[in-house]
Amino acid sequence: MDAPACTPAPASAFWRGKRVLLTGHSGFKGAWLALWLQRLGAEVTGLALAPDTDPALFTLARVGDGLHASIWCDIRGAAAVAGYVRQVRPQIVLHLAAQALVRAGYADPLGTWATNVQGTAHVLDALRDQPDARVAVVVTTDKVYRNREWAYPYREDDALGGHDPYSASKAAAELVAASYRDAFLAAQGVAVATARAGNVIGGGDWAQDRLIPDAVRAWSAARELLVRHPQATRPWQHVLEPLAAYLRLAEVLWHDPGKAGAYNFGPLPHETATVENVLKMASKAYPASAVSYQNQSHAPHEAGWLALETAHARQALGVAPRWGLQAAVERALGWYRAQQAGADARALCLADIAAWEAGA
Repeated sequence: MDAPACTPAPASAFWRGKRVLLTGHSGFKGAWLALWLQRLGAEVTGLALAPDTDPALFTLARVGDGLHASIWCDIRGAAAVAGYVRQVRPQIVLHLAAQALVRAGYADPLGTWATNVQGTAHVLDALRDQPDARVAVVVTTDKVYRNREWAYPYREDDALGGHDPYSASKAAAELVAASYRDAFLAAQGVAVATARAGNVIGGGDWAQDRLIPDAVRAWSAARELLVRHPQATRPWQHVLEPLAAYLRLAEVLWHDPGKAGAYNFGPLPHETATVENVLKMASKAYPASAVSYQNQSHAPHEAGWLALETAHARQALGVAPRWGLQAAVERALGWYRAQQAGADARALCLADIAAWEAGA
């Protein structure tokens, strides 16, 4: 049987009442996922550091209002993580907490390694004495592969690597997850999978050194956007696409733990795009937008071309994007413009979620 044309909407009948531990719920992707899980009726406990941007989607969208609990905890502390996991008794763990920025990894490599590698180990180790745990989805990145700048997309069985501390630490987190699955958790009945998603865009991201947030900040202030690598090519997607994939993966693993493993999530390989092309789409929302392409030969190394082969996710999970790049950019920039005009952030997020579920 052929895979569905696009990712199925999450099943509220499945998620309703499930005890879910969501790490990283104060971040951009985590806040969106927390709102979606609330909409589905899950009993969500968030575990993360406090929001580190101002403004922050977690705060503006009042994400904490619908959580069972919101716990401020540094995942680098093994004892604290284990204690909170014992309190929550999760059935499903969605592990998003991370140091998620390439350039921040250059600035603080040891902190990046501690969070992304040891932090992942702490979360998985805490599940070893949890009888109710059934599924753990560990979110890594498309940058876990040893990037050779070759002209075809990376598959799940290609070599892991990573030139910079962020990429390498996420590749190491993949090994940690595989080790805990094989050595401990599979025998305990916990299905562990890793999710390697491409670059995400969407309303409510205010992190530094990300393309759309940097563009919105500059253009909203009538400033010129400075761009380092206009020809860098990435698998861009709206934030709801990988989040829907994580939810779908958890649902499938609950019923079929034999599908535990690594999965790429992203657009079809031919739908990757350069930074310059994404900015041309985004600039339509800001008539006074201006861009300056800089010579950054002295800047830290970043991959030039990156695409993911997603056939495994399509065939095993029925995961494929609902929104293409044009729709993703329009949704993201529309969110920012509406929020800047006074619209409620939570309502904007829930409207986008409803539109995605409806196939709009």
